[in-house]
Amino acid sequence: MTPFEFQTVIFNSHDVILLMTAMQCLFFGALLYITNTQRIKSTLFLTAFLLAHALIPLNELLMWGSEFKILVRQVWPSIYFVPELAYYIDGPLLFLCIKSLVFRDFSLKKIDMLHLLPLVAFITFMMTMFYSYSYDQRIQMILSESFVYSAGYVNMEFFSKLTRVFYAIACFVLIRKYKDRLLDTQSTIEKVHINWLNGLVVGFMVVMLSETILVGAKVVSLFYPVGLGTFTSLGLTGNYVSFVLVNLLVFTAIRYFMIFQQITNEEPIRKPLDDQFVNPDMAAEVDAAMLKYKAYLEPDITLDKLAESLSIIPRDLSMLINRHFGINFYEFINKYRIEEAKRMLTDSKYQNTTITDIYLAVGFNSKSVFYTFFKKFESVTPSQFRQSSLAK
Repeated sequence: MTPFEFQTVIFNSHDVILLMTAMQCLFFGALLYITNTQRIKSTLFLTAFLLAHALIPLNELLMWGSEFKILVRQVWPSIYFVPELAYYIDGPLLFLCIKSLVFRDFSLKKIDMLHLLPLVAFITFMMTMFYSYSYDQRIQMILSESFVYSAGYVNMEFFSKLTRVFYAIACFVLIRKYKDRLLDTQSTIEKVHINWLNGLVVGFMVVMLSETILVGAKVVSLFYPVGLGTFTSLGLTGNYVSFVLVNLLVFTAIRYFMIFQQITNEEPIRKPLDDQFVNPDMAAEVDAAMLKYKAYLEPDITLDKLAESLSIIPRDLSMLINRHFGINFYEFINKYRIEEAKRMLTDSKYQNTTITDIYLAVGFNSKSVFYTFFKKFESVTPSQFRQSSLAK
């Protein structure tokens, strides 16, 4: 029999999706590393995340591939369970990737070593419950699948999936913190692609939740019988969603990663309410300077730029805005812009000026943001406001 006469199907269509996901992660991760000549931290973490994520579909093939798992058990049994390490590091890597992306002063600290605790727990478990046995015993445990269906392994697997969900939630908290900081330091946030970042985390959370539910069903099966179809449906759903996500990540990360607006991670100092930052005289001086110099007309004015023009320490200005005016910097600047827009809308000199030209002239970059703030402060649209003013 020639080699061409011997044909064996190793991968089915579902396995091919896993292979494609792994190859995409490996290729894109390698491409990111090669092109990241400036060694940008967020890109390095994204590279590490993708390389770790490439091991996950490979692990699924090793464990549950229809024919491939049999081939591996016969030819490469020593690599069994090795790719599973990725389940304990991809969550921390995603978290650190986002953290280094949004905070310009990010740096690894000793406390970040705590992110390795789940990995250490898994290695300790495997050394105790699997590798403590002889080679022949381990091979038998793999072939019979007694170990992967044991209570200890299933519970450890469930722990890994819960840990990943925890990191996805931590990413949401981090993004929320980032958005709050933006509102305290930026007058325009429309250029910051927070929705893309949220969408990315939501997608991976869907995958992580489906895998958690799958392993949760395995835990339940230790006590009550669960149909095989349930495991198959949940597993395939996670595989296909992960494939789509990697594609989206490939096509969007290049677009957004290099232009992301970074801010400092420095925590603001909390001061009592009766301190100097609830100061009518100081607030009046800032208000007078705002009306005189109209710094808010600059579309991309930031807290630092405004503080410099007013000869105030940025942190003190931020505290004054938050404590005395009771709003964040984003609202503070746009409130002045709305007042300027109102003046132009009621001034006969600008009666032929379009509303678009007016909102651009007062510093807004977005029509939707302008309309949102206008209705918030005046309860009517700019057009309605202009009509009612001209009718008087």
